[in-house]
Amino acid sequence: MSDTISATAKKIRLAIFDMDGVLTDGRLYLLDDGQNLKAFHCHDGLGMKLLAKTGIITAVITTHRSALIDKRMAQLKVEHVYQGIENKITAYEELIAKLNIRDEEVAYMGDDLPDIAIIRRVGLGIAVANAAEMVKQFARYTTRRNGGEGAVREVCELIMQAQNTFKDVHEAFL
Repeated sequence: MSDTISATAKKIRLAIFDMDGVLTDGRLYLLDDGQNLKAFHCHDGLGMKLLAKTGIITAVITTHRSALIDKRMAQLKVEHVYQGIENKITAYEELIAKLNIRDEEVAYMGDDLPDIAIIRRVGLGIAVANAAEMVKQFARYTTRRNGGEGAVREVCELIMQAQNTFKDVHEAFL
């Protein structure tokens, strides 16, 4: 991690994640009855839980709406979940105003065009490795891992390492 990214990550108080393509691999599995399935990587979930233990607030802003998202975010104790949001910047502005957090204190992780406006605005705009090329152009950091395959965990650990909390939260597992 570069010194610039580390210095930026040190300031983060809020980490926001897109859903499809970030917390999942972006594939949409549709059943005959119209229901859909999503696959979540357990490494990403634990990363979010550990990040929250350090005092970082976690949130999700997604254009999709699904009961599966509610269930998974409840399991991870993510309080701030915005679903069915076409203009993500509106939800973003509402969230940072409610939490009294400045742009430079926010990390946002996305993969596609609806994420660009927030990625450009926040302190640490992040694209997953398999994001659309235009998204990568605007991101300050691009993960080594693909969305839905541990990329969220990578970012959670990056923030914890920058804030010197990584060792503390991992000691419980040693």
